[in-house]
Amino acid sequence: MSTFPDVVATDVTFSEDVIQVTLVDGRVVAVPLEWYPPLRDATEAERENWEFIGGGIGIHWPDLDEDLSVRGFLQPEAYIPSRQHG
Repeated sequence: MSTFPDVVATDVTFSEDVIQVTLVDGRVVAVPLEWYPPLRDATEAERENWEFIGGGIGIHWPDLDEDLSVRGFLQPEAYIPSRQHG
């Protein structure tokens, strides 16, 4: 059984060093861009060009060919290898 069933995003925003994902249930999850080097190193325009995939269970950046699972924002240790043993 999944710890976070039906984790669906409704919005994605950025600050200088944070990506913030708003979930359908009203929660807002913010994580450091440092955890996602392709996004950290992208231009503002590349970051802002995103789209939901799978009805909001994932986020795709076509300019970067980058896909992230929304669930990964709630369980980063399971989705970000460099964070697993840190």
